[in-house]
Amino acid sequence: MLTIVDGDAAPSSLIAALDRVLELTVLLHDDMTTSLAAEGLTTSRAHLLWVLHHGRPSTQRALADALGVSARTVTGLVDGLAATGFVTRSPHPTDRRATLVQLTDHGATSVAAMARDQAGLADQLFADLPPAVFEGFVEGLDAVLERLREAIDRA
Repeated sequence: MLTIVDGDAAPSSLIAALDRVLELTVLLHDDMTTSLAAEGLTTSRAHLLWVLHHGRPSTQRALADALGVSARTVTGLVDGLAATGFVTRSPHPTDRRATLVQLTDHGATSVAAMARDQAGLADQLFADLPPAVFEGFVEGLDAVLERLREAIDRA
């Protein structure tokens, strides 16, 4: 329970709230890692698939930019995904130095399953919450995320 002292949350209450956020992070990460591993994926590879799913075939440079990683890292991710049948590489139609990465049927099916799983988890976690509780949760989470992003940008 949040303790309020003179209009401010007491330090122990703030730490307890952060502990809950950290527990949520660990639980979601562990669940995602386990689910992806069952499909032969890592979180990094799944992220690349997700980017392709929400876009169109992309160059490795564009994928590196979208993921915020080096071109070398994307090369390794694409190599692994191509070797396991999730993506293919093909020549770029207008830039002979570039290749396009695109989902295979297997990759598209896998990403569609990830989207279904995401929707199912959202339903499991939030569907039965009273609207005021859900709206308060989202509003509070948005405020915390904004503060965290600002703190990271300042660092």
